[in-house]
Amino acid sequence: MSRPSLLILTLCLVLAACGQGGKDSKVSDKNASASAERPLQVTAEDYVTIQNNSLASGPVITGSIQPERKADLRAEVSAIVLQVFKENGEVVRRGDLLVRLDDTAFRDQLASAEQGARAAQQTLDQAERQLERLKTLRASGMTSMQALEDAEIRRNNAQSELVAAKARSVAARQQMQRTEIRAPFDGIVSERKVSNGDTAQIGKEIMKVIDPNSLRFQGLISAESVNVVKAGQSVSFRINGYDQQFIGKVRRVDPAANATTRQVEVLVDFVGKDQPHVSGLYAEGRVEAGSTEALMIIGSALIRDGDKTYVWAVQDGLLKRLAVVLGERDVRRGDYSITSGLKSGDKVLRQPLSTFKDGTKVNLVASAGSAPANASASASASQAASAASVTGK
Repeated sequence: MSRPSLLILTLCLVLAACGQGGKDSKVSDKNASASAERPLQVTAEDYVTIQNNSLASGPVITGSIQPERKADLRAEVSAIVLQVFKENGEVVRRGDLLVRLDDTAFRDQLASAEQGARAAQQTLDQAERQLERLKTLRASGMTSMQALEDAEIRRNNAQSELVAAKARSVAARQQMQRTEIRAPFDGIVSERKVSNGDTAQIGKEIMKVIDPNSLRFQGLISAESVNVVKAGQSVSFRINGYDQQFIGKVRRVDPAANATTRQVEVLVDFVGKDQPHVSGLYAEGRVEAGSTEALMIIGSALIRDGDKTYVWAVQDGLLKRLAVVLGERDVRRGDYSITSGLKSGDKVLRQPLSTFKDGTKVNLVASAGSAPANASASASASQAASAASVTGK
């Protein structure tokens, strides 16, 4: 027998490789098709059942967070600012020295007033001694009644002068004390208005101090809502800069509306320990003036597409993309009411993915330690298993 040529052997090897490649490709396509038809595993944690729930309603309230205890410290004397001891945001205690003004002139005035008070006291003492001597002389007939009366007048004038001198001394001491600006209560410095070397005129704002533990929501409502808002009602609102929702309670409703905007101020106290620590932030919410029953859905289950809203629902073992129409939003939980598109008892995925396809088969499985925590994890695990099977082949 003749040995086969090199060309024939090469052609045989190529044909064998092509045949094996075709088989592998068919197996891969078959595995991919099988993985594509694999049902989506969904546990009870992955979906929410639509049902009737209470829907809180009420007027919108807007405003800002303001402290109840705040002080605008202003200069009571005209002087140069010598030293500023506290900066913005620093904690202060009642009586802490915040700003010191130049007290040179006031110290001189105090010394002069105290000297005048001492001189007035000496004059009074001398006038009283003179009056006592004249009374003794008058009793023995050695002086006239006119002289005694003149001595009494001098004594009375000396008493009046002493009272006036003491008042001047007290006023000078008060002026001296006003050169030291101190914290009126425990709090923090919210705004410093002067620096070393500035001239503080009477009435000029020096510093602002607030108590961060006394923050409250000062909101405004429309005049049409005055009749439905009352003290004690709950208020749910959000504050710019904070992701959480705050709960408050109406303390009072002002009896007079703003002359320009015709809005009415509502004072809301915080409820619970969750409170902001920054004043002046914008806040908006709703007063819970009433409650009704409605179909409710959580916000994470909604898919926004322009001005339309969709959900992924599980119906008859299939995943379906349904359009829904939303109503009002619950001010307490943030859930939405549904006016059409779903009915009570429908199962809706909590956190839908963009990779979901309409008509995908769904298996509702019991929760277990190895089960995915949500629909997203189930889909990811299914896709990973499919990819692994294709790669292995």
